[in-house]
Amino acid sequence: MENKIIDGKAIAAELKKEIAQEVAQIIDKNQKAPHLAAVLVGNDPASKTYVSSKEKACKAVGITSSVYQLSENTTEKELIDVIQFLNNDDEIDGFIVQLPLPKHINPDRVIETIHPAKDVDGFTPTNVGRMQLGMPCYVPATPFGIVELLKRSNVEVEGKHVVVLGRSNIVGTPISILLSRKAEGANATVTLCHSRSNDLISFTKQADILIAAIGQKEFVKADMVKKGVVIIDVGIHRVADSSNEKGYKIVGDVDYEPVSKMASKITPVPGGVGPMTIVSLLYNTLLASKKAIYK
Repeated sequence: MENKIIDGKAIAAELKKEIAQEVAQIIDKNQKAPHLAAVLVGNDPASKTYVSSKEKACKAVGITSSVYQLSENTTEKELIDVIQFLNNDDEIDGFIVQLPLPKHINPDRVIETIHPAKDVDGFTPTNVGRMQLGMPCYVPATPFGIVELLKRSNVEVEGKHVVVLGRSNIVGTPISILLSRKAEGANATVTLCHSRSNDLISFTKQADILIAAIGQKEFVKADMVKKGVVIIDVGIHRVADSSNEKGYKIVGDVDYEPVSKMASKITPVPGGVGPMTIVSLLYNTLLASKKAIYK
């Protein structure tokens, strides 16, 4: 079973090591360490946890990290003023605005205000458009993580049928673009399915690689996949579990135990796609500091 598991923790650690080496070389040349900032509005616990993990990850690889903590009552204009300040601050190489935002703030307007050269989340229309066209860009965190997991686990993608469950702008749509384009580690035939797809099982059973990002716990069952499929599970859900000392367990979009018996390779939850997300932010910040995308 062990060799089936695509170990996101180990692959993320490998990538972190590579990033840390590059950052050390930059500092050795007496150049400024890359600097990543996060803007956090309000007190969402999951967002706070994520930003705190990001700070630790930055420290581990030598990247400078700053957090701009704003109150729940911050107006959209005040938030946009902070973004404009960061856009113009030469000390900051890249920054993220942590989502979700309070309901009175329009996330699209906020994201459009971020300068594409500092958009290390890869969410601005400019970076999304460049990705669509196969131009250099900052790739969003989770799709970047999936591409690296497949590449570093020696999963052959070219010519394979990839079925993506879910069409969000954060995961489903970008990963379908990345894996279908003419590029190394891509050239797949991609089918994008979603909640309105008819006869979903007829598509999932054809998948050589199935990417589950549908946002429903344990949605993918063993009878929905063929033997030898590669499974990438993007879902993350908390489920009450009295046998666990925390009182809950974390599960994905895939019914792991039975589906893993059908799979040739599978990502666990937790410990699969998740650890790759923060690493991709570090990678994009390194690119931003080197002016590798936008000169």
